[in-house]
Amino acid sequence: MALFLQLLPLLLLRAQGDPGASLEGVPGDRVNLSCVGVAHPIRWAWAPSFPACKGLSKGRRPILWASSSGAPTVPSFQPFTGRLRSLDSGIRRLELLLSAGDSGIFFCKGRHEDESRTVLHVLGDRADCRIPGPTHGSAYRQLLIPLLGAGLALGLGALGVVWWLRRRAPPHPLRPFPRFALSPPHSSTRESSRAPEASKGGGAQDSWGPGSGAEPSLR
Repeated sequence: MALFLQLLPLLLLRAQGDPGASLEGVPGDRVNLSCVGVAHPIRWAWAPSFPACKGLSKGRRPILWASSSGAPTVPSFQPFTGRLRSLDSGIRRLELLLSAGDSGIFFCKGRHEDESRTVLHVLGDRADCRIPGPTHGSAYRQLLIPLLGAGLALGLGALGVVWWLRRRAPPHPLRPFPRFALSPPHSSTRESSRAPEASKGGGAQDSWGPGSGAEPSLR
């Protein structure tokens, strides 16, 4: 399937019979894109063979425009920033520093709707080039998830054992409530008030004596 996708631009180019060229290289190579058979080129476009490698959608996207000042106009965002430059003021020839995912068809569009096509294939590009290989972070997550699952299972098992033991244990008897002896509210005050009176009365009786009221004997 990947081989068919790589050959699809060539098959479409031959089926349509449009003039074009084919280039091949590896990341780091520099290739020249030429606009052949177009009298007045005004813009370049690119249709990636594997859009997912660049995080793009399918279809053409402009990469360069001609301008009256002579300096080509470049879109604010394009995948070839810093790697694509024009070799002349008429954008007839471009130089591209290859990177992974650059495979596709480059279109040179003329003022009279005439165009030329250049098929570029970067060795190593595949339809699944966006699938990342195992990294340290992914390996860490693969190890962490089973450990979290095991810890959760152990915690639930411990809670189940505690609940089962508590159900089997006999219920604890309720402790009786403490009882407090309540005394009359004024008994202590009354007894304390009576104690001094009794002591006073006893003292008076002792001072007078039992014979204090007897008359003295006559001699």
